[in-house]
Amino acid sequence: MKAARYYGRRDVRIETVDEPAAPGPGEVVLAVGCAGICGTDVAEFLHGPHLIPLHARHPVSGHCGPLILGHECVGQIVALGSDVEGLAVGQRVVPGAGMWCGACCWCLAGQSNLCTRSFVYGLHANGGLASLVKVPARMCHVVPDSCPDESAVMAQPLAIALHALRRSGVRKGDRLALIGVGGIGAFILAAAQTRGITSIMALDVDEQRLARAAQLGASSLIHVRKEDPLTALHQLTHDSGADVVIEASGAATSPSLAIAAARRGGRVLLVGLQGQPVSLDLHDLVLREVEVLSSNGHVCDLDLPQAISMLATSDLASRVLDRVIALERLVPDGLLALAEGRTHGKILVHLF
Repeated sequence: MKAARYYGRRDVRIETVDEPAAPGPGEVVLAVGCAGICGTDVAEFLHGPHLIPLHARHPVSGHCGPLILGHECVGQIVALGSDVEGLAVGQRVVPGAGMWCGACCWCLAGQSNLCTRSFVYGLHANGGLASLVKVPARMCHVVPDSCPDESAVMAQPLAIALHALRRSGVRKGDRLALIGVGGIGAFILAAAQTRGITSIMALDVDEQRLARAAQLGASSLIHVRKEDPLTALHQLTHDSGADVVIEASGAATSPSLAIAAARRGGRVLLVGLQGQPVSLDLHDLVLREVEVLSSNGHVCDLDLPQAISMLATSDLASRVLDRVIALERLVPDGLLALAEGRTHGKILVHLF
């Protein structure tokens, strides 16, 4: 079968590989219809391996060596292992990205995204940028017929956005400032708008991303390279600041900006991953009693079904889509396009 395999920095090859073995107990094999790529894939391509176990065996998945990418996909079940209940051959499903143990205290508390034995398909084990992929059945959620592959494949990044919104505690009537509206930020914005958040201030360094943010429901746009973001934000909030600030850019200066942008007693949610440690003014944070939280991944059994439902009943997917490419064009039209800023929306890959 055809697959996109990661061999190291700037070395992703489209090649013929063996099909996955027959599914074991609790597993299914999917014929992948569509897959997505994101900033994590680009980071591994440009600067990795950071997450991919290329030279040492992963302690949980056991994988070592070249790896099939793809942690966002949708596919049709073509084979079932023993002990699989509630699924059938022929059904279309979206698998969550991260597997969890189900037995640690975090899993038992409903925080499977924080599982001590978690690993991600497409980063720590072979993923869905291939004709076929084998995944645990309990990760899979059925896609309704009304939801095409090009929409359903966005369920995993949308689930991350829904988890972030839940963590942020943002409510109707709140003034939300969103720093970074590319990648996950765009999904957070769209999801917030569909949930009735009407005051959304989008901050970014890119004109085209801001234009897309307006289409997704942002009420105000702040280009942080053309105007002072704090001055602009305080003008919009009559000098009080945002009720909730979500940092989704990962830029080095954004956590400090997020804290400064929050009102007294406000809340900051950190979603973007920082490449290096950053300094924060904790004195100001304490005096203004600003609450700082973080968000990581999604809870598969909670966020993924909600994401599928939202995609099946809205035009959200079409509003964040940039292009659909063939697997053979993954590097030039996918990974490099994202890395070089030649795209400002979601890139999907057809596998057939």
